[in-house]
Amino acid sequence: MPREIWLLRHGEAEPHGARPDPERRLTERGERQSRAAGAALAQLGVAFDLVLASPRVRALDTARLAGAGLGAEPVVHAPLSGGFDVAEARALLAGLPEGGRLLVVGHEPDFSQVVHDLTGARIDLKKGGVAAVRAAGTTGELLVLLRPRELRRIAG
Repeated sequence: MPREIWLLRHGEAEPHGARPDPERRLTERGERQSRAAGAALAQLGVAFDLVLASPRVRALDTARLAGAGLGAEPVVHAPLSGGFDVAEARALLAGLPEGGRLLVVGHEPDFSQVVHDLTGARIDLKKGGVAAVRAAGTTGELLVLLRPRELRRIAG
C-alpha cells in the first residue's frame, strides 16, 4: 500500500541579514500562514503518523503552529535543515506503516527537488505552501499542491 509524504514549506520569514540564517524568525504573516496550513489540513481530514521539522527557527515554528491545528507535536530532523533529498525522503517513507502519512516542514529548493525526483513534476512551492506525494516503490504521484491563499480559504 502506498505511503504519503506531505511537504510544508516554512512561512514567510524575516529578511536575510536580519539575524544568522538558522535563527531567522517567522513574520506575523508567516505565523498566519503556518496556522492556516494546519487548520486547512485538519479541515481536509488529513492526519499524520509523524511530523518532522528542520531545526531552523522559521521551520520549527511553522511546524509547531501548523501542528497545533493538527494535534501533532513536531520532531526535529536535522537533514531537513538543508540538503534534504529523495534518498532521505524514501528512507523516511520506508519507516512508516503501510498507508502511513508523513508531514515534513522545511525549505526550498530541497522540497521542489524531492517532488520532482519522486514524480517528475516541476512545482513552485510557495512559502507556507503544501505539496503531497503518494509514493509506491520508486515512483510517486503528485496528489496536491496548495498555495498559502488556498490553504487560508480551506481553513475558513
